[in-house]
Amino acid sequence: MLRFLLARSGQGILVLWGIVTLLFLIFYALGDPTDYVVGDQADMATRQAIREKYGLDAPLPVQYVRYLGGFARLDLGRSFQSNKPVGELLGSHLQGTAILALAAILLAALLGISLGVVAALKRDTWADRTILAGSLLGVSAPSFFVAAVLAWLFAVVLRPWTGLNITGYFFEEEIFGEGRHIVWANLVLPALALGLRPLAVFVQLTRSSLLEVLSADYIRTARAKGASPVRVIVHHALRNALNPVLTSVTGWLASLLAGAFFVEYMFNWQGLGKLAIDALHGNDFPVILGCAATIGGIFVGINIATDLLYAVLDKRTIRQ
Repeated sequence: MLRFLLARSGQGILVLWGIVTLLFLIFYALGDPTDYVVGDQADMATRQAIREKYGLDAPLPVQYVRYLGGFARLDLGRSFQSNKPVGELLGSHLQGTAILALAAILLAALLGISLGVVAALKRDTWADRTILAGSLLGVSAPSFFVAAVLAWLFAVVLRPWTGLNITGYFFEEEIFGEGRHIVWANLVLPALALGLRPLAVFVQLTRSSLLEVLSADYIRTARAKGASPVRVIVHHALRNALNPVLTSVTGWLASLLAGAFFVEYMFNWQGLGKLAIDALHGNDFPVILGCAATIGGIFVGINIATDLLYAVLDKRTIRQ
């Protein structure tokens, strides 16, 4: 098990190193980083001061080694635009992405599994065909398109009845007094927009897996012994049918954490995606690289945890 963990961790470190190296080289291939901070009209004294402040006066290989050393120490430098530590900016926005991704995956899993069970039990009926058609539409619709439609429909057309806003954050500052309060309504549309595609996938996976399990011999045996339909579905069929669905949930959670960019930007949700897009607009390289490294680290971490779970459940995975 230890060798398995070390092997997966080593692969994850190589992936992160590749991400950081590639972005570092792309950034410096675009031109002098000093131009991103002060513009190309600044005088030479100002440019030199900026280069010394951010360590841009050193040769490229030296800058690369310094950055890797800082990355290993979790020191990602300072933002070109705000001069704040990149780690501080990432920490303040990571919470928003985590809340949004967890809400989206929870919504997708609950609705997707429930609708998939209904579709399987009502096979070849109007309910089954309606659910399948909706799931196909959900899979094919891009997140940014879904976000725009949901924002227009529920926060503009139906706003007098829904009370939902196009923009807003989970935590909002108190107008009078100190502290923040939670606004659950601001989470509804972003979570639905982000979770629609995995929801559609979970519907199809649950339906197909449950139909396969329901045709198994042990299900027919349970029915022949007089087990009630509810017991057959809940205690026998569904427990085995959910294995591929739960596997897909872990993969989609990693994808949602890494792919919430457009949804966060559309709803002005203060997460890593919104931070990364704002940094791209401002050519804020340290923040861009920090966002990419953080999202890559999260993705790698979730995949390692999933591999370890598989190894615990199935010892054959370790030998592969």
